[in-house]
Amino acid sequence: MSTSTPRIVALVQARMGSSRLPGKVLKDLAGATALSRVLARLRRAETIHEVVVATSTAAGDDAVVAECARLGAKVFRGDEQDVLDRYYRAAQQAGADIAVRITADCPLIDPGITDKTVRAFLAERPDYASNALDRTYPRGLDTEVMTMTALDRAWKEATEPYQRAHVTPYLYQAPGRFRVLSVTGDHDYGALRWTLDTEPDLDFLRAVYGRFSGRDDFTWTDVVRMLESAPEISAINRAIRQKALHEG
Repeated sequence: MSTSTPRIVALVQARMGSSRLPGKVLKDLAGATALSRVLARLRRAETIHEVVVATSTAAGDDAVVAECARLGAKVFRGDEQDVLDRYYRAAQQAGADIAVRITADCPLIDPGITDKTVRAFLAERPDYASNALDRTYPRGLDTEVMTMTALDRAWKEATEPYQRAHVTPYLYQAPGRFRVLSVTGDHDYGALRWTLDTEPDLDFLRAVYGRFSGRDDFTWTDVVRMLESAPEISAINRAIRQKALHEG
């Protein structure tokens, strides 16, 4: 493929074996699974050429594969624990020039924010770009973008278990190892928690989708405005602590 038109593939990490909320990616959010919400929203991103769900070969993830079949979504199955290997092989199989990492526990992922991050990457041409390095967007809108060259190097060189489990730490943790771009917003909403990792998170996300009558065409700024008028919804999962990288 021409360097002027790189093939951009979004890889959505999805598995059933969450320690804090097992089966979270298939939990119901106002009539649709969390995974289907992620895919529906991500497919509206203008910069993404293809979306692939990267799940594992574990028997428990047969349910993820079945949901992907129901949704008409492409799926790749790889190592359950070595997620970096799974991502790398999924990106290879999809013929990606640029890989975009999204996780299936982000059912409020915003196509506009994903596009902003990808476009910043295309404009600046770093090895890796992320809107979560200096967090100004709510947790749950995380978009990471990387060249296949950088992903290949991480795949070959990363040795720490947490680097393999979380895919991208090797790309951003050592200054100077890669050219890294931080993408930020105009206002700081980084304290907001919109990700799905615990039962209170699930209650919060169900409340959000309920406020929008089960639709998924709302934007992240629509959610911000809604929460400003209904602070009791933000309070549902405000006390949840985010796990550290080394905790898995």
